[in-house]
Amino acid sequence: MVHIPVLQKEVLENLDPKPDENFIDCTIGGAGHAMAILEKIAPQGKLLGIDWDQQAISQLKAKLKNRLILVNDNFAHLKEIVKKENFKSVKGILFDLGMSSWHLKESGRGFSFLKNEPLDMRYDLKNPLTAEKLINFWSEPEIERILKEFSEEKFARQIARQIIRERRVLQIKTTFQLVKAIKKAVPTKYQYPKIHFATRAFQALRIAVNGELDNVAEGLSQAADILDAGGKIAVISFHSLEDRMVKNFFKDKAKENVLKIITKKPVVPSFKEIKINPSSRSSKLRAAIKI
Repeated sequence: MVHIPVLQKEVLENLDPKPDENFIDCTIGGAGHAMAILEKIAPQGKLLGIDWDQQAISQLKAKLKNRLILVNDNFAHLKEIVKKENFKSVKGILFDLGMSSWHLKESGRGFSFLKNEPLDMRYDLKNPLTAEKLINFWSEPEIERILKEFSEEKFARQIARQIIRERRVLQIKTTFQLVKAIKKAVPTKYQYPKIHFATRAFQALRIAVNGELDNVAEGLSQAADILDAGGKIAVISFHSLEDRMVKNFFKDKAKENVLKIITKKPVVPSFKEIKINPSSRSSKLRAAIKI
């Protein structure tokens, strides 16, 4: 499967990598952005690529170049990783907070509501919490809270109640069982909008299972510390919660005179890019420079 990096041209424009500079890709995934950056920082520039998913790192080993350092870890441990790898003079850091197409289409971990798979949703298989455990053992108020907080699902209460009803009869172990429960809970007219009726619930579960928002807050904070003066940070987000976090983080750091915001408004994909890669449609890029 060909990995299509989102907003690649815009990422390169905003990060502006130059020969012999060192960069970090905190979410290397299929390495689309990373390979483009590596070309720009040749001949001596190095790229530290981090991914929480061991399989993503294993798949990239085949592409391993001597200027690419791969680490299987969570970007919430960025400072620790940089120290361990002795990775210095960082001129740019990229966070692409989207899920890779591999996770949706090939991982078999229940990220997609369009395939019948076990309800797992973990990036890191060492994580003890799965979506199945959350759905079957968390309380109704807890399930309702994560649906509201992590995806702004307007039928959070109804969905949580239906999940409890269903699991009393039979444990919910697969994505299709969960989709069926969500369908029963939401009004019929809500079942045929542009966005699939299960999208928000699946997003909320994935965020909760992986602790994504806490990781983003931690990763951004450490990235700002690690960057060299004049170094740039670029973040691609795919939903409003993440985008709001990035926007507020940049604003706060601008007030502290740590960062200067480059993108006054978020950069969004062109109509042409959305046509080629429909999964890019909700992406937003924000960038800042270390003062």
